Amino acid sequence: MADGSEEANDIEKLYEYGERLNEAKDKSQNVKDYEGIIRAAKGSVKAKQLAAQLIPRFFKFFPSLSSQAVEAHFDLCEEEELGIRVQAIRGLPLFCKDTPEYVSKIVDILGQLLTAEENVERDAVHKALLSLLRQDVKASLTALFKHIESTDEANTDESIREKVLNFIRDKVFPIKAELLKPQEQMERHITELVKKSLQDVTGAEFKMFMDFLKSLSLFGDNAPPERVQELIEIIEGQADLDAQFNVSDGDHIDRLISCLYMALPFFMRGASNSKFLNYINKHIIPVFDKLPEERKLDLLKNLAESSPYTTPQDSRQLLPSTVQLLKKYMPMRKAGEEMNFTYVECLLYTFHHLASKTPNATNSLCGYKIVTGQPSDRLGEDFSENFKDFTERLSNVEDLARATMKKLTQGMAEHNKAMAAAKTDEAKANIKVKKQNTTTGLRTCNNILAMTQPLHSKSPSFIGDKKINLSWKEAAKPSVPSTTVPAGGKRTATATNGSGAPATKKGRGEGVQNQLVNRALEGLSRGGRSGGRGRGWGGRGRGRGYR
Repeated sequence: MADGSEEANDIEKLYEYGERLNEAKDKSQNVKDYEGIIRAAKGSVKAKQLAAQLIPRFFKFFPSLSSQAVEAHFDLCEEEELGIRVQAIRGLPLFCKDTPEYVSKIVDILGQLLTAEENVERDAVHKALLSLLRQDVKASLTALFKHIESTDEANTDESIREKVLNFIRDKVFPIKAELLKPQEQMERHITELVKKSLQDVTGAEFKMFMDFLKSLSLFGDNAPPERVQELIEIIEGQADLDAQFNVSDGDHIDRLISCLYMALPFFMRGASNSKFLNYINKHIIPVFDKLPEERKLDLLKNLAESSPYTTPQDSRQLLPSTVQLLKKYMPMRKAGEEMNFTYVECLLYTFHHLASKTPNATNSLCGYKIVTGQPSDRLGEDFSENFKDFTERLSNVEDLARATMKKLTQGMAEHNKAMAAAKTDEAKANIKVKKQNTTTGLRTCNNILAMTQPLHSKSPSFIGDKKINLSWKEAAKPSVPSTTVPAGGKRTATATNGSGAPATKKGRGEGVQNQLVNRALEGLSRGGRSGGRGRGWGGRGRGRGYR
């Protein structure tokens, strides 16, 4: 009874303090009343709940007590009683209403409180943060991003970092049009915050930030070339193009290939792909055989898609290694070697686009006779052996492609019969996969024939436009087994597009289909850090990579 009486007494006093402060014309004279409210933050449950309402309400009138008031209120945010915590969290934005200098501090605290497990508490944190973002978006964003950009492992709480990232992704990015005002100034500010945060990110985080930057009007369709180039430079930095390449560093390979894929839309908008292609030419192609099998196809596909946007100077640099690689995968007749059809499709497409930019470079490489009037034509030299070797390989590729197409066409007829006879949904689904794979294989072979046939002349024409629709650029395809076949041999009716890669590859016609990027999107759950760069892209680092 005594305790209940004491609690009632405390509550009555608190109401008295509040009433006197409400009625006072010069509230700053009622220091004792405000001190009483602050003391109540250490009282009973009901007193704490009432204090959580009164402390922020009269905060601005007592600057000399600001530190005590804020600390007392922060303590209420950590109380065991849920109702007290929620009341205190709801009151946090009120500290900043008339004292905006507290925005950064309060946002920092709210960022830490995002780890709350109770839904009602977490909802209160979200609402408080959004309230402060609307009050002072610049200060609030700056404070929030500090939880993300730190690369000091000792000072970074990973659970807080993850929750802040999720909040920014789910609550801030979707209402950017409302928050980022004045638009150009605030879009530039958040761009700089994002850049700082990219020092140590996973693939999923980088993809999320790049998608956000692309959505800003600052980098929209009407953005000047230097803005598009700015995005490419961000991607180049993430790809570590200034680093010495180590073929055993799977994380770097994953990052490089995935970043090249992310950069493709910006090459189409006029940004330079020189740095990427020069790095690949210097470091990657010479050790192509040593790359993991599943990465070779990703690299060749991205290289093919980049080739239409290559400058003549870069084309001249890249063409010799492309021809060397193409000849490696176009076997001589009866050589007993194997041929991967999609590798050849990629390399032929790359060859055509590079050669169209610097045609006379093919004179010495392939024995062609293309006159441009430049000393580099080298028309006085005899490269007939190169021509004979190259065209013989082309003929062998064509024979293999035709034989494979015949087999695939027969297989398609068998699939159609099997579909008509299928009784279960599972059987029909399996046959549908085979039909789609067969269609892709036929498309690959057709593309190869379309690209080899113009190359038999001593003065060939190079396909320098986009008339060839690469086989994987159609709608997403199901799993595809390898189509590697012996030279002169035949493929089975279930052969497909010759990826030679694990059966996880999908088409890249719509959305982000590159398998590395897809794996980056598997979520934002995080494990521990690795050494070196920290947040790994290849299944190490935060446990959120691509494997």
